[in-house]
Order: sequence, then structure tokens, then C-alpha cells
Amino acid sequence: MSKVKAYGAQASDAKLEALDIERREITADDVKIEIDYCGVCHSDIHQVRNDWKNSKYPVVPGHEIIGRVTQVGKNVSNFKEGDLVGVGCMVDSCQECDSCKEDPEQFCENGATLTYNSKDEHLGGHTFGGYAEQIVVDKEFVLKVPENIDAKAAAPLLCAGITTYSPLRHWNVKKGDKVGVIGLGGLGHMGVKFAHAIGAHVVMITTSPSKSEDAKKLGADEVLISKNEEDMKKQAGTFDFLLNTVPVGHDMNPYVALLKRDATMVLVGAIEPLDPVHGGGLIGGRKRIAGSVIGGIKETQEMLDFCGEHNIVSDIEMIDMQNINEAFDRVVKSDVKYRFVIDMKSLKN
Repeated sequence: MSKVKAYGAQASDAKLEALDIERREITADDVKIEIDYCGVCHSDIHQVRNDWKNSKYPVVPGHEIIGRVTQVGKNVSNFKEGDLVGVGCMVDSCQECDSCKEDPEQFCENGATLTYNSKDEHLGGHTFGGYAEQIVVDKEFVLKVPENIDAKAAAPLLCAGITTYSPLRHWNVKKGDKVGVIGLGGLGHMGVKFAHAIGAHVVMITTSPSKSEDAKKLGADEVLISKNEEDMKKQAGTFDFLLNTVPVGHDMNPYVALLKRDATMVLVGAIEPLDPVHGGGLIGGRKRIAGSVIGGIKETQEMLDFCGEHNIVSDIEMIDMQNINEAFDRVVKSDVKYRFVIDMKSLKN
């Protein structure tokens, strides 16, 4: 084992602070990574503050990791020292169940090992994430990052990126489809970029007229203000697909009305009880409400390759590690366009 510098919280009401954590020595199947950048996800905040009532302390968050390989195990052939790589929300899974064999390891029937706050099968205790100098990860859960894209702005692709890319691919969104992206934040801005790159007609659906200009810069063809009942009625029954990134419970009935017959709205943000949906809105058009969470390793690599081909990265604001508590508060207030990324060199200060 080796000690590395990290930032974590010792309790749900504690600020994140500097601490030392232990990383395992690499095994034959491991890759050791020096972390250059780590994105800040709203999930980090939920876990630190125990909003989901399952946190284990200390919590060292971070699952949007970009760095360089510094060492590989003897069984590792597809990575070498110096490679630009990423680590997302998972660092292991059983590799034996149907989900793992069919690629969406995030649905591992024996429970995927998450990058932080999961059972650590190697050291005991629980896993620590990317708010740290280094990480050691099984080779099957390391991703190649295209060298042509901005590495620091690529960090949020490992969660926000795959969270929005996966449903677009799974539900076969294609060129010419009319796609609505509901909510313009860390997830929504990536949904707009991906749908635009696919060639869809992209409509940003938002409660805030002030976000119209940004939405169009990101690739939206038009903006629909969901509070405008007249405009919502005009667009009723015209959407092939809706990507709903709203992170809290809300009334989904107005959005169901936007769907064409046999079309789908996919939820990727609201992990909590939702307001009732009127069955008539679904039954009347054979419409569907579905859910999606991140993506498997194969699909995440596909997403990164797509980003390399289309030069897609997140819109970010860089921070030093020492400013993480202020950043958490700003995320809660939606005061960031559109993702914070930590410069991990600052951890060495």
C-alpha cells in the first residue's frame, strides 16, 4: 500500500479537507494513474452530505477522472506509461452476470464497484475517488482518452457525458429526429452537444428565457420555454425523443404531451420520488417514460471516441482543490457553466 494526498469529508456536516488515503500496490491486472483533473458532479455532493443515506466516511469523492498512466501490471497490454486515460463511475464489477457479459456493467447483478463509497475488495473498507493524487484501477475499467481533445474539459465526459450519450444511443436517436433536452445544466448542455453532433433537430426546453442564447451557442436549433403554455401546446405531439435532465421531482405531464405516438422520454437526473403522471397521457399515444444511468465501459469508450471525432468536451470552470467547498455550494445554487473541474496539481501545494 501507499499513502497519497486527497480531499475528503469526515461527516455529513463537515467541510472537505486535506487527508491521506491508502491506495493498493498494483496487481498484474491493474493500471496506476496520476490524476491531472477531476470533475465535480452533483453526486459528489449528495454522497458527501449523505443525501442518499448510504455514505461511508471519510468520503473522498470524484468519478470524472483524467490522468496519465504511471505504471501497469504484467497482464496489461492495452495501456502503457504516459497514456492519457480516464476513469468514470465504476472501477470493477463481477464480470460474470448477464449485465456484465452484455456490456452494461453499471447494472451488474452482483453490484458494480463504484469509484467511491463502494466496498473495497482489495484493501477492505470502502473505495476512495478522484479527489486525490493517484488511483489504481483494474485495466477493464480504464478508458482511452483521445489526445486531440482538451483533457481538462474531457473530465466531465466520464459521468455527465456518458449519462447523456447512452440514452441517445440506446433509443436510436438519429439524424433528422426532433429531440428535446429538458433542463440546461451539467447534463443538459452535454445532451444538446451530442444530439446536435448526431444531426438531430435539437430543442432546448427550459423554464428560463435567459438561457436561450447559451442553448443556441451549444447547438440547439430552437428554445422552448416550458412555462409558456401556448408554445407548449403548439409543439405538442411533435418530439421523437425527450432527454429529461431535471435533477429534482417535477410535473412530467406537460412534457409527456410533447411526445409523438410511440416516442420516449428518458429520465437521467431525478433520483427521487416523482410527481404523479396521468396515465391518459401515456395510454393515449402509446408513449413511454424510461430511465437511464451512466453507461457500460464499452459504450463509454465509444462516447469518448465520438467526442474525439467531433471535438466535443464540456464547458467548464477550473478550480483549485482548496476551493472545493465553495464550488459545492455554487453547484447547489446552479452557479456554474456548466461543470467544475479541479486542477489536481493544486493538491500538491
